[in-house]
Parts: sequence; C-alpha cells; structure tokens
Amino acid sequence: MEALVYFLIWAVAIVLMMRLGCGKHVMGGGNADPDSSDGEGQATPEGLRWIPPLKDVDPVCGKTVSTDRAKPSVHDGSVYYFCSRDCREIFEAAPAQYTGQHAPDPHPKLESSHV
Repeated sequence: MEALVYFLIWAVAIVLMMRLGCGKHVMGGGNADPDSSDGEGQATPEGLRWIPPLKDVDPVCGKTVSTDRAKPSVHDGSVYYFCSRDCREIFEAAPAQYTGQHAPDPHPKLESSHV
C-alpha cells in the first residue's frame, strides 16, 4: 500500500509539472503570444516555424543569392530575395513584372537552344 501512495504522489507531481511548468510546451501550452519568435524563424499562429532556404534566385537579375546575406522583400505572402538593394527597389516598384505567369525568364534561352 505504501508503494501505491508513493507512486500516486510522484504521478501527481509529474502531471502538475507537465501542465504548469517545464513541460507546458509538450502538453499544448506555450507562450501567451503565439506570434512571438525566438530568432529561429518566423512563428505562425499554429506554432509552426518557417525557415528560409539556403539559396534562392533573385527574380530581377536571375543571380543565385545566399538568403542569409540577401535583401528580402515580401509580396502577396511570398518572400523574395535579392542580390542588392537596387534589385529589391526595382522589384518593389513593379512586382507584377517579376511574379506570376508574365515574369521574364531569369535565364534567357540561347540561340543554340532553337536547334
């Protein structure tokens, strides 16, 4: 009987710790502000984090850029990365030219590709 009481005391202690303390994030708790971020990426209301790709293509000039040093811009809920501030400003002036179906191909076809 003494072992059962000992087990119940520890079980209650563990449940309280999980609900109120160090295991709160495991039990579905967390920060009061779900949009807060700790620097590991953007937090979403569902608690998911978005991590950018290592490299992306600049939609204006077609260069491959490292996203940690790129100049980002957000348009229609998508993040675009640019090699320079100038490319970002060109994009922000007319983003429709560089997104969607009518976007220019950053890698133009060469004459030999017509063969």
